[in-house]
Amino acid sequence: MTIHQLLTHTAGLPLRANLRALYGTERDAIHRGVLREQLHRHPGTAVEYTNRAAMIMGMVVEHLNGATLDKICEETVWRPLGMNQTRFGPLAARIDHVAPTEFDPESGKRLRGIAHDFSARLLGGVCGIAGVFSTLGDVEMFLRHMIADNGMAEAGFGGKWVEKSLQIHTGVLQPARGLFWFPAPGTNPSDGVFVHHGFTGTAMWVNRERGRWAALLTNKLYYSRDREPIARFRDVFRALAFS
Repeated sequence: MTIHQLLTHTAGLPLRANLRALYGTERDAIHRGVLREQLHRHPGTAVEYTNRAAMIMGMVVEHLNGATLDKICEETVWRPLGMNQTRFGPLAARIDHVAPTEFDPESGKRLRGIAHDFSARLLGGVCGIAGVFSTLGDVEMFLRHMIADNGMAEAGFGGKWVEKSLQIHTGVLQPARGLFWFPAPGTNPSDGVFVHHGFTGTAMWVNRERGRWAALLTNKLYYSRDREPIARFRDVFRALAFS
């Protein structure tokens, strides 16, 4: 597989697996196991979302930089863009400002300030899949950089990377994908509205041509994992934001 296939979800990675059952709870053992897994299908033949892609991309970034993902994000993205309220969990400070998610049977209470994704929790909260906590203000700074570059030369990504990310890279394969971004449901790829969703209910959209962005920070998992209500709500929100 290639990095490009990881970013477009065409790498043929396994779709689901219980990391703890397969590889235990030790970080290095989990990494070794994931990197040696048999592919689900031949790379480049289908678009299939799996969080394994983001997990492996996180490993690649750490390997190339010789540092942990939280330090890399802090130094190359969050600090240069002024995103001072963004960090990986677990969070201890200002926990009362953090939205809780699902009830956790192991702790007997709702998860709060801790990565909701089980794989991310298993890996200590710092993982390519999930685990970042942020605020609307910080997300705004990130998305403004996406649409305008803001002259932030010191940030770890700029206009060329954004332009490539917000293009279709999967050819005739469906569903169409950019680089971890994808055309927003209810739009045509030619509309240029790309989105990235979070499992807990968050979403952010960007249209570079129109210089417009939108973010929605909801908390669907507090009540249910049902996807349909949040999908309808996102579609209405997106239509209003980009009308």
